[in-house]
Amino acid sequence: MKLEKQELETLQELNNEFTRQKLTLGELEVQRALVVDEVKRIKATFLVEEKKLIDKYGEDSVINLNTGEVQKKQD
Repeated sequence: MKLEKQELETLQELNNEFTRQKLTLGELEVQRALVVDEVKRIKATFLVEEKKLIDKYGEDSVINLNTGEVQKKQD
């Protein structure tokens, strides 16, 4: 006994689409890992820069990221 031609083609098409979608998921996971690594790198760089500014302006400073103005924290 053998599948009808249309039955076989349907199964083959579905299997091919399933394989393509799995590949797409794998590619997305690789992209996700790259983005996560980049976020970690940016965060680490930000912390280094923040430390420099704390050393220069003091721990009680607040920086307006729009204007660059530095003020002391108000309690």
